[in-house]
Amino acid sequence: MATVNIEQSWREKLQQEFDKPYFERLIQFVKDEYANGVCYPPGALIFNAFNLCPLPSVKVVLIGQDPYHEPGQAHGLCFSVRDGVAFPPSLRNIFAEIQTDIGTPIPATGNLTRWAEQGILLLNATLTVRAHHAGSHQKHGWEDFTDAVIKTISQERNNVVFILWGSYAQSKAQLIDASKHCILRSAHPSPLSAHRGFFGNHHFSICNQYLQQHGITPINW
Repeated sequence: MATVNIEQSWREKLQQEFDKPYFERLIQFVKDEYANGVCYPPGALIFNAFNLCPLPSVKVVLIGQDPYHEPGQAHGLCFSVRDGVAFPPSLRNIFAEIQTDIGTPIPATGNLTRWAEQGILLLNATLTVRAHHAGSHQKHGWEDFTDAVIKTISQERNNVVFILWGSYAQSKAQLIDASKHCILRSAHPSPLSAHRGFFGNHHFSICNQYLQQHGITPINW
């Protein structure tokens, strides 16, 4: 049985995943990768998104694909970077859309811990990566695990806003019960696609309107 350093409410609902053979293989693969070279995020932060946002607190799920793979960036939250790290292009575009949509000034830091602590699960589909090699830990089992996370949230919670940017994130919509949750879709904030529907999507104001309509405290973006 794999030992996972994860917050208790998640442990209780995901233990059946931890006990499956694929997860045992995944943990061994990750241990080997971290032992043989530099990987991100630091081992203690692999489940940071879960530890900062317990299952009963989840209001919003933002789905990314892969952790950042350059030094000092990844800390277990999708799109987020540590304090003092320059904004990656997608994050810069996210902040620009927030400013246009609801008027919030662009912040001094790209650290999105403040979002996680308000109930946003900042979930990458793959939770680890080898340094300088984008996508290097894909298709080793992380996607099976994070799909199970999305299904668990869909089943266990009500009136959650799922934010799906880009075709990869949108492929996860089939895991979500649209009759009890809000699913927001648009182009990805990457510079390659942001002008094809990310800018002007108003997802931040729409999200807060939905939460308020269901008696849930909105997000301070």
